[in-house]
Amino acid sequence: MTLTILGLLLLAVGLTASRTISALSPFRGLLIGGGGLLVLLGLALSTVVQIDAGQVGVQTLFGQVKQQVLPSGLNVVNPLVEVTRFDTKTQNYTMSAVRSEGQQEGDDAIRVLSADGLEVVIDLTALYHVIPAETPRILSTIGADYESKIVRPIARTRIRDNAVYYDAVALYSTRRDEFQNRIYKSIEDDFRKNGLQLDQLLIRNIQLPTSVKRSIESKISAEQDAQKMQFVLQKERQEADRKRVEAQGIADYQKIINSEITDKLLQYESIKANKEIALSPNAKVIITGSSRSGTQLLISDK
Repeated sequence: MTLTILGLLLLAVGLTASRTISALSPFRGLLIGGGGLLVLLGLALSTVVQIDAGQVGVQTLFGQVKQQVLPSGLNVVNPLVEVTRFDTKTQNYTMSAVRSEGQQEGDDAIRVLSADGLEVVIDLTALYHVIPAETPRILSTIGADYESKIVRPIARTRIRDNAVYYDAVALYSTRRDEFQNRIYKSIEDDFRKNGLQLDQLLIRNIQLPTSVKRSIESKISAEQDAQKMQFVLQKERQEADRKRVEAQGIADYQKIINSEITDKLLQYESIKANKEIALSPNAKVIITGSSRSGTQLLISDK
């Protein structure tokens, strides 16, 4: 369009050169020819529109949105239309308490009230894409800024609407997946009605009130202490069982020894032991026996 306007200006200057500026009269033909060439070139270029990969184009002519969607690549269009490009790749919108993570500056986390009346802070990321066939309707009913008009308000509203069915602790632990699936279905329906497809919904963090966090931590600590005490008691029971078995074994051994050993057997074993001592190379004299039996035995290697 710029080339076309410049060409028209040159044509106007060339056609009026002989009457207004006499110095330009020798260049009148050059100005008219150059202007005409620029007009033709501008018109030719304005009829060709390039749409990048991952985008589609929507044409607007005198305020009226055309239903024909321009695909990626080169497209021949009316030189008078205005083309609005829509990104059809997967996009993400993050709402987080961390200032540098979300699309909005500062703390943009979602604060909701749970069923038990506690305030819960939720960080969320929505992955979505524009449905190409719906882009003319999006442009005519919403506009190109659908992120601020549809994605953000619908996501925040549906999370608040569904959080009231869950207690704070349940949102944080046992029913977190159920809550995520529930808000996914709700947001997906609203997105589709507005020409968007929700690909994935990620609950990145759920922050409970400080008092609730302390209660949970105390409960976990008590449960860990109870488990530790159960382990200690089990270990003590095993040690007691071991000692009981050991004592029973000693008692059984003593019972067997007492029933099997006699005085004659002890006397025989004593004589064998003394004989082995007497046969050793050391000089010695061993007197065995007892005054009660009246018998004494002298063993010597001399």
